[in-house]
Amino acid sequence: MKRAAMRLCTLNRGLLIHGRGLTQGSQYTPKQGLLHIREACSSIHVNHVRDKLREIVGISTNWRDHVKAMEERKLLHNLLAKSQKALPPRKMKDSYIEVLLPLGSDPGLRDKYLTVQNTVRFGRILEDLDSLGVLVCYMHNKNDSMAMSPLSIVTALVDKIDMCKQSLSPEQDIKFTGHVSWVGKTSMEVKMKMFQLHKDDAFWPVLDATFVMVARDSENKGPAFVNPLIPENAEEEELFKQGELNKGRRIAFTSASLLKMAPSSEERNTIHEMFLSTLDPKTISFHSRILPPNSVWMENTKLKSLDICHPQERNIFNRIFGGFLMRKAYELAWATACSFGSLQFWAFSISGSRPFVVTVDDIMFQKPVEVGSLLFLSSQVCYTQNNYIQVRVHSEVASLETNEHMTTNVFHFTFMSEREVPLVFPKTYGESMLYLDGHRHFNSMSAPVTLKKDYPVEP
Repeated sequence: MKRAAMRLCTLNRGLLIHGRGLTQGSQYTPKQGLLHIREACSSIHVNHVRDKLREIVGISTNWRDHVKAMEERKLLHNLLAKSQKALPPRKMKDSYIEVLLPLGSDPGLRDKYLTVQNTVRFGRILEDLDSLGVLVCYMHNKNDSMAMSPLSIVTALVDKIDMCKQSLSPEQDIKFTGHVSWVGKTSMEVKMKMFQLHKDDAFWPVLDATFVMVARDSENKGPAFVNPLIPENAEEEELFKQGELNKGRRIAFTSASLLKMAPSSEERNTIHEMFLSTLDPKTISFHSRILPPNSVWMENTKLKSLDICHPQERNIFNRIFGGFLMRKAYELAWATACSFGSLQFWAFSISGSRPFVVTVDDIMFQKPVEVGSLLFLSSQVCYTQNNYIQVRVHSEVASLETNEHMTTNVFHFTFMSEREVPLVFPKTYGESMLYLDGHRHFNSMSAPVTLKKDYPVEP
């Protein structure tokens, strides 16, 4: 296989299976999504994805040239379509890409992805997914008559990332696939899957992701139209229909946000019952609070971090790379889940049990992060159930020039422990809202997940 080949692949129809089935271990039949090396077309090397993006946008790798490069992009503004009708429709196969992460054959690359537990760093995978999603959208909007694209495509939302395996081997190749599955006027939904090489030259599915990307003008200041998408068969029509449903679900979820609407009557009763269960029966007072057995106060589950956003972490538009933000948030969330699962937060110990990420959902990129900003991350366990841990990470940036603080992202991660974990109890009304929000995100999982330690050998 030519791992560094830059030729984009044609669509393998077998890979367009809707992703929900891939993530429910007990319901998934491995052969349904099996990808063989001999059946696959040439792949882009993972190291070449961001190089390809710079080529499409016309951005130099030299930080000192970024001002000049952005000035040159202003000249592309006149190439933008005045309406979506002026753009030719595209098919799903037009945007289909395969990217190879050759961990098995490139020991130098392996070190970048290696954890101390001899697994693959999921934060690095988040970075690769973010870059792949952007490249997929540029392929959808590709115009061969233009040397550079006038569009600035950025990640708007990580709708859902579902895992179907506890951990990945750092000694076997990984393959990503992606294509546009739904299109609005200025936004695109991207379906991506990840596979890992197993015996008999077979790639088994390990991850399914849905991202929403938006197109901006050449200066990244306003919206821009994207090429429409035409499904070619019933399977693609189903994917497109699912994209419409996803959009409606996101709108409904946002409209019911606890920042806008009061909790439901059932949620209010839940919070009140939790409050009553923490009152000290020896006193007749609302102020005397005690923890029920095998539980933890939510306020005692926090971890925080601070990062300086250096030019090294910039994207092709000289803002901080969204994948970097996701990686830092995930790593803090994982540390929070580990601390919750193994430190002295409660009397009994489940040390030796490490949490595994199950789902990432509803990551909204509200504001771009400028190079040179201070990145403050605050992580907290906001909900637990059985052996699941729901972690929320709040991202805030501060400008060194103005000292102004601004929320940029809120991240939601669902982890699973090998053993049952304690309950978390809120003390304040604000923590109660965080608890309910965590409960809602936990319930957004399509089904309880059973992560596989490994797949059976193909007969």
